[in-house]
Amino acid sequence: MSEALIPHGLPTERDAGPFDPPQAITRLREARPVSPLRFPDGHDGWLVTGYDAVRQLMADTRFSSRQDIGVLHVPYETPGMPVATEPSPPVPGLFIAMDPPEHTRLRRKLTGAFTVKRMRGLEERVVDITERRLDALARLSPPVDLVGEFALPVPSLVICELLGVPYEDRDSFQVNSARFLVRDQSLDEKMAAYGAMTTYLAELVTRKRAEPGEDVLSDLAGHDDLTVEELTGAAFLLLLAGHETTANLLALGTFALLEHPEQWAELCGDPDLLPGAVEELLRFLSVTDIVYRYATEDVELAGETIAAGSTVVVSLLAANRDPKRFERAGELDIHRGARGHLTFGHGVHQCLGQQLARIELRAGFGALTRRLPGLRLAVPADEVALKTDMNIYGVHALPVTWSGTAVR
Repeated sequence: MSEALIPHGLPTERDAGPFDPPQAITRLREARPVSPLRFPDGHDGWLVTGYDAVRQLMADTRFSSRQDIGVLHVPYETPGMPVATEPSPPVPGLFIAMDPPEHTRLRRKLTGAFTVKRMRGLEERVVDITERRLDALARLSPPVDLVGEFALPVPSLVICELLGVPYEDRDSFQVNSARFLVRDQSLDEKMAAYGAMTTYLAELVTRKRAEPGEDVLSDLAGHDDLTVEELTGAAFLLLLAGHETTANLLALGTFALLEHPEQWAELCGDPDLLPGAVEELLRFLSVTDIVYRYATEDVELAGETIAAGSTVVVSLLAANRDPKRFERAGELDIHRGARGHLTFGHGVHQCLGQQLARIELRAGFGALTRRLPGLRLAVPADEVALKTDMNIYGVHALPVTWSGTAVR
């Protein structure tokens, strides 16, 4: 690839539409699925966009998730953030930024809390929470914001109950988690949001250790070999991921379905289509799009040599839209067999809470299509505020209205 064709900085503009990857990333995937990438600080790293290459990379332990063994470069401009010149210090308990065996040690302690059996046992409670939130939404006079009234409260209520976090504290952690995920902000602002959340969670896990309840954080706090700092880091990750990702998928997925009214109508008429529709929305939208790895040694990937010390940017959205893996990959099709998508990752870091997310999404989309079949956008689609400024994609708000009375 000539120097002129090497992107300088990660393309982030959603210029192909609100649900599609940036056009520049799609072109790169077709031309060179493992592509050189020039970072704003001058680092020469890589961007991986092809499905097969992403899957191979995420299963290869030579690509590290740790941020404390080498400099992890940022692929876009971050005003107010200092340029990284040395590795970041490790964060205790933040198992997403660990490699085996430390990752294995922490992950094993959580596996029991997120078994398929336990998640299925929680399903009835998730459905109840969802129905109650929809009762409250239906009592409002439209237009209403689906994010604030439904998409955010449902996963927040579920994860609070599962972890043992008091829901009355939601205003604080929701505001701070949103602030933490803003892309273009100063280090001071990001650390203030992170500090507020971890201070709160450190106090909470300390109480759990003294007075345990029937919840995941109490289970974790019962492990004497885990420090309060490790418990706090794990709690931070579980709380953040447990509501932000699902909330964004519920809102953005509703937006996508309403922009495909024939598929919305099919779902309203046939609830048996829901499981497949959820998998397709996960694939099609991939709200947690960008992840990072650090090459610990020279690695051959898709015919390219990635040098040791390189920061590697992975686009899960581009991989999930790869026509070499999914036919008509750029189209939303709720009848598609979307098995094998990479939205929850692959390898040792595959999402711990993926079964819970599926349960919440089936409950959420199921309730909306059953009880509000007349749902529609209350503003033109191009007026919906997109989270192009955030590290988890979605919509800031989704104004909706509906015809008729909500079905009970």
